[in-house]
Amino acid sequence: MQIPFNKPYMTGKELVYIREAVQAGHVSGNGAFTKKCQTYFEERWNLKKCLLTTSCTDALEMSALLLDIQPGDEVIVPSYTFVSTALAFVRQGAKIVFIDSKKDHPNMDEDLLEELITSKTKVIVPVHYAGVACDMDKIMAIAEKYNLFVVEDAAQAIDSYYKGKPLGSIGHLGCFSFHETKNIQSGEGGMLAINDKRFIKRAEIIWEKGTNRAEFFRGEVNKYGWVDIGSSFLPSDIIAAFLFAQLENLDDIQAKRKAIWNTYYKGLKSLADQGLFTITDIPEYAINNAHMFYLVCRRPYDRNGLIRQLKNNGVHAVFHYQNLQESKYHRSLKGNRVQLPHCDYFMDCLVRLPFYYELTSGQVSHVISQIHQYFIKHNDKNKKNFY
Repeated sequence: MQIPFNKPYMTGKELVYIREAVQAGHVSGNGAFTKKCQTYFEERWNLKKCLLTTSCTDALEMSALLLDIQPGDEVIVPSYTFVSTALAFVRQGAKIVFIDSKKDHPNMDEDLLEELITSKTKVIVPVHYAGVACDMDKIMAIAEKYNLFVVEDAAQAIDSYYKGKPLGSIGHLGCFSFHETKNIQSGEGGMLAINDKRFIKRAEIIWEKGTNRAEFFRGEVNKYGWVDIGSSFLPSDIIAAFLFAQLENLDDIQAKRKAIWNTYYKGLKSLADQGLFTITDIPEYAINNAHMFYLVCRRPYDRNGLIRQLKNNGVHAVFHYQNLQESKYHRSLKGNRVQLPHCDYFMDCLVRLPFYYELTSGQVSHVISQIHQYFIKHNDKNKKNFY
């Protein structure tokens, strides 16, 4: 039995819609399917303006341009995240100020924010890890107090909520991913949600290579030209056609993923209750969008041993992010390094289990069984919990 970590799900309509896009004769960006996808997001989640991008990285880079990040500006970013969260702002010359995770969750510890803010701080970038919301009331209150911008990295957070508000809709800007590992995917792809009306017009210009081309095609101007900085951030309409087939099946995809998540949770809770590892408890203010299922071992020894046990029995499980502060690139900057013990802990001890739409109940049972077998063999209650 070979169980991969991820398997992209196809609804069956992707090629149908791609053919439609090709036959329509418009396969470059901002075609009919691009508009359909953007309208879907705006109407379903009441987002002010959405622009598809070729990746979440591009959406983050657009955010840095929109907020006019300059060399020396400081941006607060969790250290336990994918490199794009920081890179988008580094490219504009920003100094990244890393914040630690919570003790019991990889999300940033909002209670540490104020002590990191200086006169140079410009942006806070909360990352909703595993689609579970950060405490956005705290973050937005701090941002308002210090006149800062908030860019939500909602790469993993489609169809997830904070106190009933869709993630990605609360900060000034929100960034989504449609990479093949995400709940809704188009191979590669992303989206920028513009929640502050001040940025809508300029966002379209940056999206269209620094031109007012979007206004021209709406008939608002009689010609278009180069009016600002920008880049080619918009994807082909072929990618949008693929994505639209996924969006039409969002509710079905989410229902299946939540069922898989619940099966994992029920099957592993008894081990978690013994203190052998921890599994996610969703805060009252958040919901679970079933983006991933992970567990956090007590120490690296168990994390590495469990991954090896699973691999030897046909299961591909993975650890996740490296602490960005400890990366080769960040060390080369020779900036100040701070203690981030919780980021280090998740880096060393977190395990992500196989998770995708077509994962069968038998396969989930096999994964659960192998985890039980590992901890039955290695549960020595006299061993120290190193954390």
